[in-house]
Amino acid sequence: MLTSSIQENKELKPFNTFGIAATARYFAAFSTVEQLKELLIYSHQAGQQNLLVLGGGSNMLFTQNYNGLVIKNELKGIELVKEDANHYYIKAWGGENWHRFVQYCIQHNYAGLENLSLIPGCVGASPMQNIGAYGVEIKDVCESLEALHIESQSVVTFHHTECNFGYRESVFKNKYKGQFIILNVTYRLNKQPVYHTSYGAIEQELAAMGSQQLNIAAIAQAVINIRSSKLPNPAEVGNAGSFFKNPTIPQTQFRALQQQHATIPHYAVAPDSNGQAWEKIPAAWLIEQCGWKGYRKGDAGCHSKQPLVLVNYANATGNEIFQLSEEIISSVNQQFGITLEREVNII
Repeated sequence: MLTSSIQENKELKPFNTFGIAATARYFAAFSTVEQLKELLIYSHQAGQQNLLVLGGGSNMLFTQNYNGLVIKNELKGIELVKEDANHYYIKAWGGENWHRFVQYCIQHNYAGLENLSLIPGCVGASPMQNIGAYGVEIKDVCESLEALHIESQSVVTFHHTECNFGYRESVFKNKYKGQFIILNVTYRLNKQPVYHTSYGAIEQELAAMGSQQLNIAAIAQAVINIRSSKLPNPAEVGNAGSFFKNPTIPQTQFRALQQQHATIPHYAVAPDSNGQAWEKIPAAWLIEQCGWKGYRKGDAGCHSKQPLVLVNYANATGNEIFQLSEEIISSVNQQFGITLEREVNII
């Protein structure tokens, strides 16, 4: 029985990229759907109210011990399920490491994920928060996914239109929060690449690399180089990547800010259903203007190269990181009238 492998008071430090010391009252891993169902039955029968699904542990901050059951997704497998004239349809299971999956696609010349190289975490989390980088988001490539409904234990297929993707959002973070466990995702990837090189410093990095021919492998390497140069490696310095979302504000509010801060960077966002125009402001710029870049108090800090990243230099507690984020949110709000929203899940 799988339930015999359930561990009590399990240390979670190795399972979260922040490297925060916390324990789970109960802990188990699953590598098949049947094992997952068995764990859910056990959890229900044992009267466990709290359930946390863990993938790569790259988008969460533990501020306390977890008084419930933590189950680690170790579902593995990658397969070409079909293809047509223009696309390959690749199914990957939720426990696959995201970056290794991207590399697999590049090696097989499946185009579309190269801009999402070196993002930490697992496949199962990719549609959950619609991960994105350098002009590409999961919503651009997700064909469908299968998820297990926790209550009924039925497997439900969600086509991409049913996922309600938004900026770092999906139906699994709001309407269906806590109701489903993503089992696998099928991605619609291109046979003929569509290159996205205008976002960030990709073109400059390709030039610096002396890249003679534009291809998905070169773009992936450029993204890896850029991310490695400004983002701390979680294996060396605890972090969860971007801690805050880039805020989107009404264009009228932006114009007023621009009068006071002429150099404020911004990106136009498509008007909403009411015709309201919006502008996206880089959260990193706002944080840096408030003087937080490179800040450190004890072992909690704001990274010296990328202020969007909060870090645990050694033995910071989750609460110390959280309190730092509170102070940053407060100061940005005071100076710019913008309230930053956390991208990282607070546990």
